[in-house]
Amino acid sequence: MDRGIMTLSTPFRPLMRLPALRLAAVLLVLFGAHAATLAPYVSSLAVTRFGLSDRAFSGLLVAAACVAVSASVIFGIRADQRANRRQIALTAIGALTFGTALVTLFPTTPVFVLAHALLLPISGAIFGQVFALARLAASTCPPEERPAVLSTLRALFALPWVVVLPIWSVVFRTGTPLTVVYPACLVFAGLMLALTWLFWPRDGATAWADAPSGLSFRAALREISHPAVLVRVLALGTINGAVMLYMVVVGLVFAQIPFRGPSDTALYAGIMAGLEVPFMLALPFVISRIRQTWLIFIGAVLYAIHLAGIPILAESPAVWALTLSGAIGGAIVLTQPMAYLQELMAERPGAGASLMALQKLAGDGVSAAVFAIGAALAGYGLAAFLGAGLSLLGAGLLVALDRRR
Repeated sequence: MDRGIMTLSTPFRPLMRLPALRLAAVLLVLFGAHAATLAPYVSSLAVTRFGLSDRAFSGLLVAAACVAVSASVIFGIRADQRANRRQIALTAIGALTFGTALVTLFPTTPVFVLAHALLLPISGAIFGQVFALARLAASTCPPEERPAVLSTLRALFALPWVVVLPIWSVVFRTGTPLTVVYPACLVFAGLMLALTWLFWPRDGATAWADAPSGLSFRAALREISHPAVLVRVLALGTINGAVMLYMVVVGLVFAQIPFRGPSDTALYAGIMAGLEVPFMLALPFVISRIRQTWLIFIGAVLYAIHLAGIPILAESPAVWALTLSGAIGGAIVLTQPMAYLQELMAERPGAGASLMALQKLAGDGVSAAVFAIGAALAGYGLAAFLGAGLSLLGAGLLVALDRRR
């Protein structure tokens, strides 16, 4: 019995033992709670509360995406150049806290636009920086424990989505205004800022080596934009695009079926999110047994089955079985590409964090293009099939590129 318990606790051992990993875990839980509280309601707030048109909101999203990617790349390169990761983290979380506080205290349209087009996108860089910290801290762990760190942390980021969303669903049924999410998020952001100030390791005084890279900004940018790097980011972007496409397609497909609707969409997404967390926590038990690129390929196949199966089985009770394939595949494709990108830039943890933002940008672009083409030609079903096929193509390309690596 004791051995079984110890085996189940294995993914958490490094987090419980190392202060830096404990901090990373708490920050990701709080950041996940902030995102789960705010992200689902931004579009409704923009249009119904702050009076933005659909076109204006689309422009805001484009601006936010550009700022988020630029901030992640710039902060990542600077963190490697100067090894000032604490300062970068405080800047990013400071932007999160300031942006959330502004909308809480001054809920006007200009403030909303400023927060969501500039300050909150800048704060998104903290996601990559926390994983960069985790990778550096994990370098002091025994080799057999290191693969578990990133997947366990990613599961902890996902955990609040399972807990927080049902709570807000109950709160809003009482007629509570949507703007209440901002003071709640301010609490999460304030806690993150305080914990980072108190417990983030001082620059130059860490238990692991973290010397400045010595590269100029231009040289570091060339390193990130090398074709061998960008083609892998694009390949992973097609897989991330399938995840984004699922979020778009599932609600639209269910809406076309008379006996389905928003409640079925919420239930499907809830089951998926609930299953993904334990599968993420189980990944450390198989990571060492399967080559990483093949594990990503397997995850892409399982996720493609789920995505392509939604329009086929949406009218059947069998559609709920797809959540199992989607959750297992999602657990893999939401964690392993991050680890892959970090290892791709093993000597530059900050640059590796920047690649996560580039992968997300590529995924957003792929999902938008596939949705537009598929929906225009033959509807949402074709969009799902194209997204699934493209993700398999990207995963296969990654396997081919790394067959001798």
